[in-house]
Amino acid sequence: MSQSTPQLAKSASLISLATLLSRVLGLVREQLIAHLFSRTATDAFYVAFRIPNLLRDLFAEGAMSSAFVPTFTDYLTKKNRQEAWTLASSVMNLLLLVLSLVTLLGILCSGGIVNIFAGHFHSVPGKFELTVLMSQIMFPFLPLVALAAIVMGILNSHGRFFIPALAPAMFNIGSLLVAILLYFWLPKNNLDPILGMAIGTLIGGLFQLLIQVPLLFKEGFRYSSRLSFKHPGVRRILLLMGPGTLGLAANQINIFINTWLATGQEEGAVSWLNYAFRLMQFPIGIFGVAIATAALPTISAHISRNETAELRNTISSSLKMVFMVNVPASLGLVFLSTPIIALIYQHGRFKASDTNSTANALISYSIGLFAYSAVKVLVPAFYALGRSRVPVTISAVAVGLNIVLNLILIKPMGYRGLALGTSATAILNFLLLFYWLQKYIGSLRPNLLIVNFLKVLAASLIMGISCFYFHQWFYLFSPHDAATWRALVLFCSIGVGLMVLFLSCKILGIRELDSALNLVKKRLR
Repeated sequence: MSQSTPQLAKSASLISLATLLSRVLGLVREQLIAHLFSRTATDAFYVAFRIPNLLRDLFAEGAMSSAFVPTFTDYLTKKNRQEAWTLASSVMNLLLLVLSLVTLLGILCSGGIVNIFAGHFHSVPGKFELTVLMSQIMFPFLPLVALAAIVMGILNSHGRFFIPALAPAMFNIGSLLVAILLYFWLPKNNLDPILGMAIGTLIGGLFQLLIQVPLLFKEGFRYSSRLSFKHPGVRRILLLMGPGTLGLAANQINIFINTWLATGQEEGAVSWLNYAFRLMQFPIGIFGVAIATAALPTISAHISRNETAELRNTISSSLKMVFMVNVPASLGLVFLSTPIIALIYQHGRFKASDTNSTANALISYSIGLFAYSAVKVLVPAFYALGRSRVPVTISAVAVGLNIVLNLILIKPMGYRGLALGTSATAILNFLLLFYWLQKYIGSLRPNLLIVNFLKVLAASLIMGISCFYFHQWFYLFSPHDAATWRALVLFCSIGVGLMVLFLSCKILGIRELDSALNLVKKRLR
């Protein structure tokens, strides 16, 4: 379904609003978990939730969605709507059959699975058993979220974007409400209150699906009980899933190794890494994805018209924008990691020691922030060029290096080594993608990009140091610890840092500053 430019802009704005709402609610959800529960309980929850999430990447937001959407859109465009609905029903039925069996097997084998992931939890009384129980509760989340992803793909193919983009926010709302409602009831029945988060996750997955169903039937969806592996559309989807599945399999091995290593660290390590990674993902979700989304249509158009020079200019400009937005964000998180985490998380059962530990992880993760966003620009370019195997292969190589680095760094650095290894791998992934892309489209003038990066890095360092000392100076004269005062000091420090960044960029002649400011204004609006 084609859209005019005003319609496209409106859709993009609605998606941005829904995505921002989901990110904020996700952060609130993490705050609630940190506030109400001990690090023993949160470690158990995050490991238990990670188990069905490994399969979610394959059957929901990952390879399945990437293969289903173009196939369904092709049926919708070139065939009649009934054939498109038959394809959608066949895929849904196939998912329900396969994932119901996977869920049943997962529930029955949860003890063995958790033992593989987190055998170290046996050392803390009750922690292993709690993780197993929550894993069993949350396994049915997998078919729910997979169906929600298929429905989202169908609606997007019909030009419906806001409700599908709002669906993840409904997941956060559902899980939050249920967790709060059960927090006081469960202990009265001799049950751990963290079980409310597991039950809430399941209810949240149901909400994520149900909010989209009325719109699906409004578009004319007609369910069919047909299930055929020989359906040409189903076979096409399964074939398209191949390369993506291999890449995801390598990534899942990486996640498994990281989880296993983290569970062997001190109490709370799994939670600290999770909280830090969530914060690091926030600027990527708001700005990194925005740059990649804005660049992709232009990149695709240049490729289809064989406009190689214009393609190189677009990619180069997009990377400069990534540097301009994400390098300052990275340095800001590094220099203000402790006050940011203290303001967001340091309440209830999340103590100052947890803040310091999470800040250490955030600093290590933030080093690779710009690379994460740059990868989001480069990978779609390979797909548009018809070279999907290249990023998959590079991802597998990067994952292998990540595992090696984590095994090396875990001993001298502990859990911080896992975060640092992840950042180093993201940077390598970006460099390899950048190198191989030039093999297909010609030079992206790396010398100019390096100069631009160094200029932005210099301006960001000045900004970060200014933020840090201004924040220290404020507390030197008024050492209050009230949350409102901490928030005021933090926001003032960020404001000072932004002014310093603006002046530094002007002095250094960084031309992307104006474009970055316009991007920020658009995202805020």
